[in-house]
Amino acid sequence: MTYLSFPRQHARTQRFTLGAPRSFAVAPGGERVAFLRSRSGTDTAQLLWVLDLPAGEGEPRERVAADPATLLGGSREDLPAAERARRERSREGSAGVVSYAVDSAVEVAAFALSGRLFTAGLAPEGGGARELAVPGPVVDPRPSPDGRWVAYASGGALRVVGADGGGGRALAEPDGGQVTWGLAEFIAAEEMGRSRGFWWAPDSSALLAARVDESGVQRRWISEPAQPDRAPAEVAYPAAGTANAEVTLALLGLDGSRRDVAWDRERFPYLAAVHWTAAGPPVLLVQARDQRTQRYLTVDLATGATGTAVTEEDRIWLDLFPGVPALRPDGTLLRITDVDGVRVLMAGDRALTGGELHVRAVLDADGGDILVSASAGPDAADPETGQIHVHRVTPDGAVRVSDEPGVHVAVRSGEVTVLVSAVPDRPGSAVRVLRSGRTAAVVASYAEAPSLTARVRLTEAGKRRIPCAVLLPTGYAEGDGPLPVLMDPYGGPHGQRVLAAHNPHLVSQWFADQGFAVIVADGRGTPGRSPEWEKGISGGRLAEVVLDDQIDALHALAEVHPLDLGRVAIRGWSFGGTLAALAVLRRPDVFHAGVAGAPLTDQRLYDTHYTERYLGHPEEQAAAYDRNSVVTADGIPGLAEPARPLMIVHGFADDNVLVANALRLSTALLVAGRPHEVLPLSGGITHMTPQEQVAENLLLLQVDFLRRSLRTGA
Repeated sequence: MTYLSFPRQHARTQRFTLGAPRSFAVAPGGERVAFLRSRSGTDTAQLLWVLDLPAGEGEPRERVAADPATLLGGSREDLPAAERARRERSREGSAGVVSYAVDSAVEVAAFALSGRLFTAGLAPEGGGARELAVPGPVVDPRPSPDGRWVAYASGGALRVVGADGGGGRALAEPDGGQVTWGLAEFIAAEEMGRSRGFWWAPDSSALLAARVDESGVQRRWISEPAQPDRAPAEVAYPAAGTANAEVTLALLGLDGSRRDVAWDRERFPYLAAVHWTAAGPPVLLVQARDQRTQRYLTVDLATGATGTAVTEEDRIWLDLFPGVPALRPDGTLLRITDVDGVRVLMAGDRALTGGELHVRAVLDADGGDILVSASAGPDAADPETGQIHVHRVTPDGAVRVSDEPGVHVAVRSGEVTVLVSAVPDRPGSAVRVLRSGRTAAVVASYAEAPSLTARVRLTEAGKRRIPCAVLLPTGYAEGDGPLPVLMDPYGGPHGQRVLAAHNPHLVSQWFADQGFAVIVADGRGTPGRSPEWEKGISGGRLAEVVLDDQIDALHALAEVHPLDLGRVAIRGWSFGGTLAALAVLRRPDVFHAGVAGAPLTDQRLYDTHYTERYLGHPEEQAAAYDRNSVVTADGIPGLAEPARPLMIVHGFADDNVLVANALRLSTALLVAGRPHEVLPLSGGITHMTPQEQVAENLLLLQVDFLRRSLRTGA
């Protein structure tokens, strides 16, 4: 067996995610569970599997429902542009059946391969997988609840076809060159957690479909300088302060009827979520552009008019959460909201949880209780640093479903729950299928075992009790002396890095094993603790607050860990890359070297929904944009002496954080006379780096740079 270095293994296994089961769907009767998994820890092709769960004494049995290699005849995938964009937004790096949708009985699955439409019977007598010949390219196919139809987006239109392949037709076609039906726009997919653009009626007679018009959105051009014969790719990118896509909604009947849905789009332009089940009429969640007001609306199917169920307001901003809005079987509206400094689950006007829990998502709302994901709240006796648990919530309180300290998530239907658990002292995740709370089956993982073990110490640092993870070199002894320090944060909104699980800390452990004390600190602005913690970056102080918390965590941990404060480096990607650049340029008294990967350096270059939430509109808050940018039109604000080594890494094909950010920073550094290194990534490298050689060498080059910069030995 050929030995692979950790960087190569980490890259080849796509961060040890290949071979791990994922994307579960549970039949309401509990007789089967569908899921995705590749055949090995290095095979990128995801297959659709089914786990049959006999009701009696029989043994659970796994079987393949769809194998992409068979369905494509061994040919390579050819992804349409819309599918590539969907995968970039979801950070999907694997291949094959990367997503699928099912009918209400979990008897029929629909998915796309190379822009072609396939269905698979999931019941034992379901008949296997087959292609339906339809106009393509096919994106996001979804069966009707009764399994008789499949709807999908194609060429800007929303189309439907019978599950038997007959009756294919367009329900809505684009009325302009920049109009699409049935797809999520960039902002919805990148920032709002809404990856879909149509929803079936519970009785399968109609669909609610989003119409997206991007004609007013500014254009950006993504070029590949290493291929000068190729024209740049044009993308619609709504940068802060500019126009968003126009998003409307229509009820499209299978009988050819159309009824537009009306709401105050001028005041509430963001369509954040749609929920439609047999428990009641469709529920929409719409947001104001400043995200300080949002409404839960119900749709009158006869007229398309909407009525307000709930209006929420917050003087700072309102967050969006997975799984809500949702309706209980009796029609009660579920939402997650902040009440008196606590993030709670609301059923109607009643809070079902209190300060002991910080509710993060609703996982299932259809049973006698409500299944939620939550971390410890501000009133919890134990902060349970980095832990996320699954709870059943009833009118009498919450009961924890997951037992071990770790990070847990679940999918449930009826009496069957699929519980996915990651813990600090074991690699990967364990998947248990529970029936009425007892283990009925275990879904095997084919993921590779990492070649190293993460030895993470979870703690809190400083007066603000900043959640931290500390990793020291394997075999380090107390008498070995102080170590050079590597801060390894994300450190900002939506990105929790301090987790009570093994695999999230593998790269940090590898850096530690190169001779560093590695610190991961989740300062204010990171999720999972309290509304006050997440909103502590408000008031136009984003850069100041996140940088202060990294410094506070470093100095507090130096009192109890062997840290050499004369040799401190910082690395990060995306927001973490921005933080690394800020640290080296503004606080060189603390940080002696930095690696800024895909950094956002000019806040005006990022998108509307994210940036305006934290900084406001750039025309109204120009000073805040300048203060929180690494580089502005006037240079580098807050640039301090002495100059410290900085490596900037960026992919030319990044359509999320544009490479213009890195180039503008490099230009400003050159004007300021500051030496720095730039590692441009050509060859189609986006905000992700799934390419094996690129991902491996990025780690090796960073270590070399850090050793040179801090003058540490190999």
